[in-house]
Amino acid sequence: MGSLDPSKDRELTVLVTGFAPFKAEYPVNPAWAITESLPDYLPSERTKDPDRGRASTLPAVRILKHGPVRVNYEVVRDLVPKLWDSAEQKVDCVIHIGMVGPQQVYSIERRGHRDGYDKKDVDGQLLGDEQRREQEGDQWIWHDVPEELLTDLDIENIYKRWVERTPDTLRLRLSEDAGHYLCDFMYFSSLAHLYKQQRAKRVLFFHVPLHADEESVSRGKELVLELIRSICEAGLRKGVM
Repeated sequence: MGSLDPSKDRELTVLVTGFAPFKAEYPVNPAWAITESLPDYLPSERTKDPDRGRASTLPAVRILKHGPVRVNYEVVRDLVPKLWDSAEQKVDCVIHIGMVGPQQVYSIERRGHRDGYDKKDVDGQLLGDEQRREQEGDQWIWHDVPEELLTDLDIENIYKRWVERTPDTLRLRLSEDAGHYLCDFMYFSSLAHLYKQQRAKRVLFFHVPLHADEESVSRGKELVLELIRSICEAGLRKGVM
């Protein structure tokens, strides 16, 4: 995508995904509960730009939602290219959402990992990429892709904006380890797909606590909306969205 003059009436599009339940003790995955609660649009809003010290105007931001995504390696591997390459819905960036532990901490992930997926998915299947890499050689899906990939989004600027919009009582952090399970796998799958196509890696992974009560889902929804706003503001400022 080229640079954007925010004074022009152009619509941005953000795709958000959320996972389906995968543990019997947690029949509702907050990742999908939050995702499906999002509105179809984040309206234009005058906000204070912390870098310029004055108000800035965002264009309308369309929010597409996909899920619930089955917590299955092959499902995710098949799905990710379709999300990015769909002729019907071109997106400016993607936010994948997944759940983590009970601690009331919300994390945006900086990097995804190619290797180390030794846990079974919801269907009892292992990824098996070590064997595939040996058997398929340079035909392996991630041949010549680095072991770690980082988002191309200005995550430090995004985090700064996000924190400034969020109540001080909430714990927000930048994380370097997405967990080497389906969350990490989905994040790396997006990063790797864009890397192979030499496209800008405008994708983030957002980890939320496992709580799925009404208050927690509402809080998560507001955090995602502010994260979307922060991503769009940072991207417009750098001329990359």
